[in-house]
Amino acid sequence: MIRATVSALPSAGVGQSVSRAQETHGRGRYDQLVLQGFLRQEELAIALSEAARKRLDAATCLMDRYRIPKPAIGAALAEFYRCPFLDYDEQIVVERDLLKNLSFDYLRMNHWVPLRRHSSGVDVLIDNPHDADKLLDIRRAFPGQAISYRVGLRADIERVLSEVSGREVGDPINDILGELVSEAQLEEQQNATIAAITENDSAIVRLANQIIAEAYRRGASDIHIEPYSDRKETAVRFRVDGSCFIYMKIPAAYRRAIVSRVKIMASLDIAERRKPQDGKIRFKLSTGQEIELRVATLPTAGFNEDVVIRLLSANGPRRLDDLEFSDETRRLVSALAEKPHGIVLCAGPTGSGKTTTLHAILASINTDERKIWTAEDPIEITQDGLRQVQVHPKIGLTFATTMRAFLRADPDVIMIGEMRDKETADIAIEASLTGHLVFSTIHTNSAVETVVRLLDLGCDPFNFSDAMLGVLAMRLCKRICLNCREAYQSTRNEFEELVQAFGLGEWERVHAGGSTSLTLYRGRGCEACNHSGYHGRVPIHELMVVSDRMKALIQARTRTGELLALAKSEGMKTLLQDGIEKVLQGMTTYKQVRAVAIK
Repeated sequence: MIRATVSALPSAGVGQSVSRAQETHGRGRYDQLVLQGFLRQEELAIALSEAARKRLDAATCLMDRYRIPKPAIGAALAEFYRCPFLDYDEQIVVERDLLKNLSFDYLRMNHWVPLRRHSSGVDVLIDNPHDADKLLDIRRAFPGQAISYRVGLRADIERVLSEVSGREVGDPINDILGELVSEAQLEEQQNATIAAITENDSAIVRLANQIIAEAYRRGASDIHIEPYSDRKETAVRFRVDGSCFIYMKIPAAYRRAIVSRVKIMASLDIAERRKPQDGKIRFKLSTGQEIELRVATLPTAGFNEDVVIRLLSANGPRRLDDLEFSDETRRLVSALAEKPHGIVLCAGPTGSGKTTTLHAILASINTDERKIWTAEDPIEITQDGLRQVQVHPKIGLTFATTMRAFLRADPDVIMIGEMRDKETADIAIEASLTGHLVFSTIHTNSAVETVVRLLDLGCDPFNFSDAMLGVLAMRLCKRICLNCREAYQSTRNEFEELVQAFGLGEWERVHAGGSTSLTLYRGRGCEACNHSGYHGRVPIHELMVVSDRMKALIQARTRTGELLALAKSEGMKTLLQDGIEKVLQGMTTYKQVRAVAIK
């Protein structure tokens, strides 16, 4: 198997030529595509800007976003650089002797590879034949020899290097021994690099800080750092508005360095790579604002570690008025929060805004007259006036144990992070029946299903029905970008689909005498929303208030259908109906509502 030595060529240290400066962000390389009508000049500018922002190859961006055929891109590059374009072919043969003094990591980072030697010199495949630094390095690697350049895409050069590094040639025993020596040298170098980088190397420190700062600027909820084996680049992905995308890629040689840097920031054990670890980071932005990050590491294939960083709210609790409740739902939630005792539950999947909503409710009743205890895992939002406890199941401090302790600590209001089991539910019911107001979250699909779930857990239906005040189910939909939102008239099919989903009887009652055409909204796509048409998220809600008739059905263990029918007859608006009303208000689209509100 072909292996390169670990030493990389020294940096050229020379200034950039005029032609290289001209190629910043690929400017000029793809003008031929505009002349040939593959895309417009403004579309090209958008693609190049996006590639620069996301640190992607411009050619890849053009092929993915605008479906530009690869031969057309190759022809444009050949025209610009005045040299032949070489497309990837599995039959490409790279001469082994040309690689003996070159590092694969160096070649991958600089996007070139020598292909073959012939009587007139050496053929080199490169992504930018005008890059003065790379050309100087190539002349140093092959002094006194004529160099013939072929231009290629970065992805193709990476594939060639991957093929060469994984191909077995020559004596298998000698190759294996050489591979072991090379890997041992590389591992030793990487371990030494980690020790130096995590404490002294400013580049990795700045990189980690920049990733966190950029994630916060873009409104990301999570950062995923995903190393791969076989010397593939480490992917850094952001989750924004519920969807992941690749923000950048880090060279494979630094995968352990960046992971170790994050672990040091979170006060984790950098020597432990076999077990998952959890920690927190308090990070100060350049603006002086401090944010809190929750860090989780997990061992993955190839003796790597993935890191997931959750960005927690640093602005304290939201106000109820900011959560975009409908007027009736907002009034009922406020009324439930003022009750002296009982249980109020927030239901929904992970990341649907349950904790944010509960803290907003607590903030509305957080006065000097009330003693409020919370048990959370983890504490994501802090606010003055609340006594907040972080549970630690590993040492026996579970939600149930903490709840029992709260009952001896003179509470008025208790908030428990999640109702996971029968023991916790029973203690919450006991607390509510002894005169305390209890708030909690639960992972169920709807308000009605929450009642059935707790009965199925084994809760006593009589005590439970007496304690339950209401259930608020919620989801988050993608919000139409306000910067590029436009109105349009619905088609007949769209109108009928909305009416059918809302319910014909309810629609006629709410929208009596309406026309068969509606004004709906959509996003055209712009720079502010990354051309997706959506920016931010809007909540939709379903609030079931437990009435006397509902309590009778709960005591009789009535199933979901009858409970739902009664709740709707008493005025409950379902998730789907609340979502459709927000569609009509121009906040989101029915496609997004349907994606989160229909099972």
